[in-house]
Amino acid sequence: MMTTEEPYNHWRYTLEGDGIGWLTLDKAGSSTNSLSQSVLEELDLLLGVIAATPPKALILRSGKVSGFIAGADVTEFTTISDEATALALITRGQSILSKLAALPLPTIALIHGFCLGGGLELALACQYRVASDDAATRLGLPEVQLGIHPGFGGTVRLTALVGDLTAMELMLSGRTLAAKAALKIGLVDYALPRRHLENAARAMISAPPPHRRLPWRQRMLALLPKALLAGRMRKSVAAKADRHHYPAPYALIDLWQNFGSRDKANYAAEAASVAKLIIGSTARNLLRVFLLQEELKATGRGAGVPIRRVHVIGGGTMGGDIAIWCALQGLEVTIQDIDTARLGQVVKRGAALFSRQLKDGRAIQAALDRLLPDPSGDGVAKADLVIEAIFEDADAKRSLYRQIEPRLRPDAILATNTSSIPLQELASALTRPERLIGLHFFNPVDKMQLVEVVSSPQSDAAILQRGAAFVLAIKRLPLAVSSSPGFLVNRILMPYLLEAVTLVEEGRDPAQVDRAATAFGMPMGPIRLADTVGLDICLSVATILSRHYPVEVPEKLRALVAAGQLGKKSGRGFYDDRHGDHRQGGSEVDTAIADRLILRLLNEAVACWREGVVNSGDRLDAGVIFGTGFAPFRGGPLQHIKASGAAVLLARLQGLEQAHGHRFTPDPGWQELVRAEVSRA
Repeated sequence: MMTTEEPYNHWRYTLEGDGIGWLTLDKAGSSTNSLSQSVLEELDLLLGVIAATPPKALILRSGKVSGFIAGADVTEFTTISDEATALALITRGQSILSKLAALPLPTIALIHGFCLGGGLELALACQYRVASDDAATRLGLPEVQLGIHPGFGGTVRLTALVGDLTAMELMLSGRTLAAKAALKIGLVDYALPRRHLENAARAMISAPPPHRRLPWRQRMLALLPKALLAGRMRKSVAAKADRHHYPAPYALIDLWQNFGSRDKANYAAEAASVAKLIIGSTARNLLRVFLLQEELKATGRGAGVPIRRVHVIGGGTMGGDIAIWCALQGLEVTIQDIDTARLGQVVKRGAALFSRQLKDGRAIQAALDRLLPDPSGDGVAKADLVIEAIFEDADAKRSLYRQIEPRLRPDAILATNTSSIPLQELASALTRPERLIGLHFFNPVDKMQLVEVVSSPQSDAAILQRGAAFVLAIKRLPLAVSSSPGFLVNRILMPYLLEAVTLVEEGRDPAQVDRAATAFGMPMGPIRLADTVGLDICLSVATILSRHYPVEVPEKLRALVAAGQLGKKSGRGFYDDRHGDHRQGGSEVDTAIADRLILRLLNEAVACWREGVVNSGDRLDAGVIFGTGFAPFRGGPLQHIKASGAAVLLARLQGLEQAHGHRFTPDPGWQELVRAEVSRA
């Protein structure tokens, strides 16, 4: 056996006695493989060595337990300042993978874990791919989620391998595939248990699999005019993403539509398209959001004994959904409520979610077995974590704490899911207030990624860290916030929602108000959002906030709640969902409405930043994006202020104050932002 003598940092090349070469990527100083410039340059050197003395075959694999290659090193994207630099880097990456594809010998990628973005593009440059069929293996090209599209030859190679329409659907959606799904479309040649991957690769060398022919449907569709298919793709994308806000999917469609018969020209067009996208504001902001997400994940790592048993008190929508989600993630869960019918509904909802998510009957039953109705509350004494999720009443919560605290294990954490009550008001009922933290989930729990991990001055740091680790373990993003009324997300969101209600109270059509917000880039209009959350919940939170901040609760909101019109949960709120009220608000956007909505949100964000509700502006932006859906392509409220100009927005806010009164009074933090803007100029 021969091993390379050169001091490579990331790659290891071994030539065995049977003539098979093994090329292993184990990126130095990282738990995950990614294609940084240094990784690619070393690969280029090794491919030169291999081409000079070709082995019988070459097998590429990962030296990381975590997976194959998670993608390009996106942190390096932040250093790209101009299109020419971007084009040079992308073209260089293409040329290195083309060198791999041109080797005159069988090349096989052994894939386990994540094989995404540039990692999959590298695998596509091999002749064959063998993937582990375990649940951790995921393959995909999710670059569109970062505001770009594949740039190392993926658009050309994937379409040739699996067919144009299958490839375009995969790239436009950014979704990832399990190994068996990848096998079905021809993306991999075999999907096997991980222990069989190496033997399968050896067998492929002596008996290569037959060339796969595209299914007849793919061949027939390929005969249709590209312009027709591209038009349908654009229409489908337009239903989800505005071209001006998210140009990448449209650029990808344009690229594919203009593909010619020469691969060299197609590779060049791909590189030019990505180079243009990568320096745009959308890509820069989406990359920033991705890095903020990774930063939030990092806050939940390494926190001692993991949470295994959870007891949830409160079988309403929120408490039930928290319990269901925890059981889905493998935790033992007991859920307590005096209303046994409610507990039955929780189990019913859990069964529905488990069926959608897990598919396999045994896995579904196992998840149901982990979700135990517990009307008497026996689970309190056994739980690592007790989550209180009863209604928003401080007296009721304090009374509950007095009842359960003597039954808690000494090392157990007590968490409240309160959406707005400061922890200091609740902790007074406890003999050990340091064990109380906030774990504020957002509705719907199975879709909203953020969980606010709320601390009071009395909270124990180790317990807070363990709470953050729990949030990460259930595949959610922990955001550390200090305890103040409304915390971060609800405090920033509520003025925006209340301004929307005020606009309707003044006579504006709800759909017109929602249209102004979605045109700005919000995923859902504020009136539709209020109906979805529940108008009674909005009123409760607004009432609590009004005790601490100059928040005016519109009479329209009080009247609807008094009439039992609570939104979707009752069938009717601002919209009448009983009869499918899906008004769109027309195509015209009233910018005055958008200004009133967004500037109230921005003003409250500035106040939270000034007060230090979270410990950085970046984390404030992350919290508002992942907690409210604030237009990701804008990078968050503070990033949007910076891009638009603090002085410009302050002047508009002052104009609204003159026109509409004190609810638009600028927070003092604006002056600090303007001073920082002047100093940068």
